[in-house]
Amino acid sequence: MPLEPSRAVAELRELRELTGDENGAQRVAWTETWERARRWLTGKLEGTGAREETDEAGNQWFTLPGRSDRALLIGGHIDSVPNGGWLDGALNVVAGVEVLRRIAEEGESPVTVRLVNWADEEGARFGRSLFGSSAAAGSMADQNELRKLRDAEGVSLPDAVGAYDVDLDRALEARRQLEHAAAYLELHIEQGPVLESMELPLGVVLGTFGVERSRITFRGQAAHAGSTPMDQRRDALAGAAKLELEIREIAKRTGEGAVCTMGGVVTKPGIVTSVVETAECLLDQRHLDAAKLAEMRSNAEAASRRIAEEERLEVEWERIWSIEPILFDEALIELADESVQEVAGSSHRLPSGPLHDAAEVSRAGVPTVMLFVQSLRGLSHTKVEDTKPEHLELSVRALDRLAAKTAERLATS
Repeated sequence: MPLEPSRAVAELRELRELTGDENGAQRVAWTETWERARRWLTGKLEGTGAREETDEAGNQWFTLPGRSDRALLIGGHIDSVPNGGWLDGALNVVAGVEVLRRIAEEGESPVTVRLVNWADEEGARFGRSLFGSSAAAGSMADQNELRKLRDAEGVSLPDAVGAYDVDLDRALEARRQLEHAAAYLELHIEQGPVLESMELPLGVVLGTFGVERSRITFRGQAAHAGSTPMDQRRDALAGAAKLELEIREIAKRTGEGAVCTMGGVVTKPGIVTSVVETAECLLDQRHLDAAKLAEMRSNAEAASRRIAEEERLEVEWERIWSIEPILFDEALIELADESVQEVAGSSHRLPSGPLHDAAEVSRAGVPTVMLFVQSLRGLSHTKVEDTKPEHLELSVRALDRLAAKTAERLATS
């Protein structure tokens, strides 16, 4: 059957009706609604000849054997955050279904083509993102920490994944799935405002930002709010407030897409009648350049120490988590750019601030690239997330064009 992008859009709406409610998408991983979506996906590939299997990490694979074992992977995730959007993740796999249908109709491909629905990209239930892809990439090294994770109801992660035949001790055996992988393609909504601001439907992703996540604690002195003169206070919240303003300037000076976010501040004693004694801040910093990301963290730390001295405070830093920037494959970026220009007339190259499964695949050494399609108002992880239907159809065409170009390249190289 020929490529039918409008069918992919209709099927996305069908999935929304099946797994959402008035608050948005409810396909949280390791839940019955998520499993219902996976069964739905299986049904959409019936008749294509694709062989289905689920690996040790819960990733769902559909394989069309080709004349070569070299495999072109197309990937995405069908899980969502609670009350999420209808396109985040789901577009990736539903567009991939449409590409597989086209390839199956044309007969045996010169290379093997595989669609993967990664398990638990969002990490919405336990806070551990990229579960399935990190297992397949071999980068999952936090099993001891994973065993300790509990959801809001107190269910442990090992028990939750075990209900879906995933044994945490065997999850890394999913690495065998990448043995013959020669290229990985992923389509995603942008989740940001850049393409819309440029009035462009599609873009090519250069890579995913590196992330530095830190906990910063300012320590002052609790004192009575009524009897302590302003000039004698050691207010820890003043330190946090000053740093919040300074990180915006650090991002601005660094440029090239740099972002810094203070996503939470917890104060103690946390009562209206006391000066704040401790203020614990969570800082997230992202950049596509590893050196500049390190410089941003260093600058923020230096600023915090200057501020602490000004306010007569103490300050402590703790690294919570970090990940290096991932740069995508240059040759695939060129093919992606050609594909976008052919279907949309113009293209734009941009980094991805959010993390994606593509980053884990790239980290495993598989040549990787992503396509972005415009997000209306730049909104995602919300029920109002949306993209124009005509842009969704263009994105399916672009992914298909990119898949064809990549398969040809793999067959002749």
